[in-house]
Amino acid sequence: WYQRRVRGQTMFTPNYNIGILGHVDSGKTTLAKALSQIASTACFDKNPQSKERGITLDLGFSSFTIPYPPHLGSQHDTLLITLVDCPGHASLLKTVIGGAHIIDQMILVVDIIKGIQTQTAECLIIGELTCDKLLVVLNKTDLIPSDKRADKIAKVRKKISMTLSKTKFKDAEIVCCSAAEGEGIENLITVISNSVVIGPRDLSGDFVFSVDHCFGVKGQVQS
Repeated sequence: WYQRRVRGQTMFTPNYNIGILGHVDSGKTTLAKALSQIASTACFDKNPQSKERGITLDLGFSSFTIPYPPHLGSQHDTLLITLVDCPGHASLLKTVIGGAHIIDQMILVVDIIKGIQTQTAECLIIGELTCDKLLVVLNKTDLIPSDKRADKIAKVRKKISMTLSKTKFKDAEIVCCSAAEGEGIENLITVISNSVVIGPRDLSGDFVFSVDHCFGVKGQVQS
């Protein structure tokens, strides 16, 4: 739940966590940036090392708000979608697993030019272990010449559908977009809204406080 103050009253907005996973350089951070309205202090590769190396090195958090999906009822006005941008490099798999444990749904980003790659398959395995909802995003469609775009999309869709048929995500929706150009983002938000399923939260157990991020102190070694 997300708590805010409106005209002196405390309002509670339901929160839905979506993890953005995929092979390195598939456009995950660019997609998170295109979707987001609110950015945390740790998102979009603000880490100096991330900027230097040109890849995501740690979890990034950002969010956007959508009208409360009608299929969930009418008890709320809005739904907060929190995005967890996970690294794609093989050496950072431990960080990815840490991010995957807090998500309700996974967006698997695939570079439509390169198709399924090594970390794409690994992210699918992580998804099967940690969540029940998957949405595949074929990114970078703007890099395909317009006269060849439809055929390329159809071929990649078919290959991914065949791969997913062997997993519990065989019915997952596949959406195309260009995060860098902002093409297809509105359609993606609509698809996300229609696919949201908020499962029961167990309130009977012990209180658990999740720390969403940590920051290194200059001059000190993190343990």
